Amino acid sequence: MVLTIDIGNTRTKGAVYEYDAMVDYFVTTETQWQKKVSEILEKYPKIEDLVVASVGKTQEAAVEIFRGRVKIHFISHENRFPFVNKYATPHTLGIDRMVLAAGSVLKFPKQNRLVIDAGTCITYDYTDADDQYLGGAISPGIKLRYEALHSYTARLPLLQKEIPDDAIGDSTASAIHSGVVNGAVNEIDGFIDNCRKRWPNFIIILTGGDSEFLAKQLKNTIFANSNFLLESLHLIFQFGLDDQ
Repeated sequence: MVLTIDIGNTRTKGAVYEYDAMVDYFVTTETQWQKKVSEILEKYPKIEDLVVASVGKTQEAAVEIFRGRVKIHFISHENRFPFVNKYATPHTLGIDRMVLAAGSVLKFPKQNRLVIDAGTCITYDYTDADDQYLGGAISPGIKLRYEALHSYTARLPLLQKEIPDDAIGDSTASAIHSGVVNGAVNEIDGFIDNCRKRWPNFIIILTGGDSEFLAKQLKNTIFANSNFLLESLHLIFQFGLDDQ
C-alpha cells in the first residue's frame, strides 16, 4: 500500500492506495497533518511507501519523523519525470505543476493535455502528445481574489465564495461575487479557447480545491478530478522514482 501526501499552501491532502484503487482520503491543516498521517499509518499497517510533494512551508525534517515506519519518497526536480521539460527556467517550475503534468502524461498517453489546478493559485500546464511540457500560466485563485479586493481597498468586505445569480450585480456583495467568480470562469474558458487556436484537440483536466465549484460554470468540456494531484503522485510512484 502507498500513502500519497500533497502539502499545499493552505491545506494538506492525502490518499491511501492499494494497487490502483484509492481506499482512503483526508484533508487536514498545516498544524495537524502529522497527527493525521500517524493515524493513517496505524489504520493501514500495510503501507510501506510515503510519497510526498510539498509547495508549502513544511520542511523535509517534519516528514522524516515517519522514516522508521515507511520508506519516504520526496518528489523533487531531481526525480525522473515522464516528459521532456521545455520550460525556459526548469528549476523554477513548481513541483505541484510537474506532478500534475506527469500525471496527465501517464493517465492520458499519446494525447495533448491541459491541466488546470484551481487552488490557492490557478495554474495551467500543457503537455503535448509527444510528452513535451511546454509551459502554462499562473494567476490568483478565487480565495486570493476575494482577499485582494478586501485587503487593498478601504471599504470592500471580505466575502466567502458564492456562485453569482447574475453577471450584473445589484449590490456590492453581488458585484464582488460576479467579478471574482465570473472573472475566474471567463479567464479559464478564455485560456482554453486560446490554446485551441494552436492545438485543436486536447484533453482538459480540472483539479484543485475549487474544481467542483467551477466545473459547472465552464462552457468547455472538462475532466474534473479534485484529487488529481494525489492520483498523479501514485502514478509517478508506479512509473518509478530515482530515489537517492
